Amino acid sequence: MSRAKGADEPITYREALRAALREALAADDRVFLMGEDVGRYGGAFGVSLGLLDEFGPERVRDTPLSESGFVGAGIGAAIAGMRPIVEIMTVNFSLLALDQILNNAATLLHMSGGQVAVPLVIRMTTGAGRQLAAQHSHSLEGWYAHIPGIRVLSPATLEDARYMLAPALADPDPVVVFEHGSLYNTSGVLDTGAGPADLDRAAVRRPGTDVTLITYGGSLGKVLAAADRLADDRIDAEVIDLRTLRPLDDATFVGSVRRTHRAVVVDEGWRTVGLSAEVAARVTEQAFFDLDAPVERVCGAEVPVPYARQLEEAALPGVADVVAAARRAVG
Repeated sequence: MSRAKGADEPITYREALRAALREALAADDRVFLMGEDVGRYGGAFGVSLGLLDEFGPERVRDTPLSESGFVGAGIGAAIAGMRPIVEIMTVNFSLLALDQILNNAATLLHMSGGQVAVPLVIRMTTGAGRQLAAQHSHSLEGWYAHIPGIRVLSPATLEDARYMLAPALADPDPVVVFEHGSLYNTSGVLDTGAGPADLDRAAVRRPGTDVTLITYGGSLGKVLAAADRLADDRIDAEVIDLRTLRPLDDATFVGSVRRTHRAVVVDEGWRTVGLSAEVAARVTEQAFFDLDAPVERVCGAEVPVPYARQLEEAALPGVADVVAAARRAVG
């Protein structure tokens, strides 16, 4: 069992997620964690390390390599009154369970006339930047944000990693949580007064007056770095972290664009029919006459994520790409 962190000690994103899991397991006997290698191995990314020793194999369950099977088991357990947390190693593997998520978890409440709720939390790693090649690196959050009947979360900060889980477990609907793989080793001092997270609101991570930079998840750090670089050119960028991808908090990001009159949407996912397109469309629908320039989009290249480091970096949105888009918007 690891020693508890002091209030002023740095904590990693991984440790913040683990603390949230530990709190949930300790607070409610109905909560259990299941997935591939979550027990003895401690999770593919080390998030659940030590929880098997603390809570035992009934509460921290290793599963066979069958995403459809164990996600289906989680759905059944949720219907029966439990509060399962299902871990899928990567978003690419979740496609093997997409039938369960779309055709069962997301639809049963509607199809049963409100009689069958599915209070299930599904966690998965997303994103590139770690040389894990195409089958382990895509950003498919936009696919899930397309589905009615589920809530989609993307914690980008230590505080959201720590404090999004409790309200997600309290949600009567299925919740899908995307953890960007590049964030697990990031660290800082956790604001212990930040929780519980408001799952209905985006967050203004940096106020500004000249241009609105809208992003989420693993791209937030790049966008904040771009805002710092723009400040050197006396361009004051406001940074919006969407946090919840379904339902989108239009009021926050559209309200920001109405003040700055310019928008740049940054999404590691593919540009075509992606999350950036939805955000851009909503800005145009609701704030067209407030815009002083077309909405800019900075997205991943329309290719399977490459393995080679230099090619992978070239395929992903970078700080320079965000800066260039913001400069175009400001003119």
